[in-house]
Amino acid sequence: QAAEQLEMRTTRFRPCIDLHAGRVKQIVGSTLSDDPDCPPVTNFEASRSSAEFAALYRKDDLRGGHVIMLGPGNKDAALAALNAYPGGLQVGGGINPATAAEFLAAGASHVIVTSYVFFDGKLDATRLAELKLAVGTKALVLDLSCRRREPGGPFFVVTDRWQRFTDLQVCEETLRDLSMHCDEFLVHAVDVEGKQSGVEQELVEALGRWSPIGVTYAGGVRSLEDLQLVHHLSKGRVDVTVGSALDIFGGSLSYESVVAWSKDQGLLTYAAHS
Repeated sequence: QAAEQLEMRTTRFRPCIDLHAGRVKQIVGSTLSDDPDCPPVTNFEASRSSAEFAALYRKDDLRGGHVIMLGPGNKDAALAALNAYPGGLQVGGGINPATAAEFLAAGASHVIVTSYVFFDGKLDATRLAELKLAVGTKALVLDLSCRRREPGGPFFVVTDRWQRFTDLQVCEETLRDLSMHCDEFLVHAVDVEGKQSGVEQELVEALGRWSPIGVTYAGGVRSLEDLQLVHHLSKGRVDVTVGSALDIFGGSLSYESVVAWSKDQGLLTYAAHS
């Protein structure tokens, strides 16, 4: 029966609120840098606040979206979004055991963590255990955002605003082992993130095969056809985030059409179970 339920899963749209310098923006992820003289390439800067986007997602009953704090100066905007949609959003960006509780108390359903659980480019089991103790497995999302070291090569997790390669390869063994320590995975395909150049098909298909728990993919989605492709490649086992392509972020893809697509996916699942 569990295997049958897995087959019945369907890809859903997960919204996002990316914060940079306290504002909602869409940026090219691979251009993030610690150098203040090298700002990231910005695709879009919103006039609406983080709380207004959160209220929109709440109105449309979109659950499990993520608020990502890209660098310093974003805490107040993140807390405002969580307050506008209690229990509906996850939050990440510089989270550690000491800071996680405040965001969970403010309404985050989960905290999203990458860099803290790595030290010197390696997964740190002690830090992962500290994090689990602080927030609990059910409130933890591990961000395994990744890049290839070389064209056609395997994907490796990157940390520190996606600038630093770790030695952790995104593979079946990694996902199986880490699934025992968290509730979901979030995976940005960093090389295509923010570029509207199409999805990393090999990665999406692999995540669908390998991950024993829920996983959300982000990177390169530009059309309803790309959403359907994620569903097809992953057999409905991978959820998907759309950023720069959406009209609410200055792109040409209708947000309302994506919400309608996601709701249709839910109706298909319901019909299959009926």
